[in-house]
Amino acid sequence: MPSRANGGRAAGIDASYVFRIAGSGTWTVNIEDGKVTVAEGDAGGDCIFSTSDEIFQRILAGRQSALTAYMTGKIKVSGDIGAALKLKDILG
Repeated sequence: MPSRANGGRAAGIDASYVFRIAGSGTWTVNIEDGKVTVAEGDAGGDCIFSTSDEIFQRILAGRQSALTAYMTGKIKVSGDIGAALKLKDILG
């Protein structure tokens, strides 16, 4: 994810996210002042994303829209939906 934020894609975002990826694990992504850090485990976040490894990999590869995945129930989001919407610019 840090590589996806290159080119200023994370500029203006100050939030933390927890990704629960079935079959792969859980990670916390912090974005502060446009700088992205990733740590293994659940350190808490403004919102939590839960999905399968397959869907997450498709989103990262640009073969699946994160918004479409959410609308079709392939990814679950809880917490601050406003923060989640900011992340769509990085995930696509």
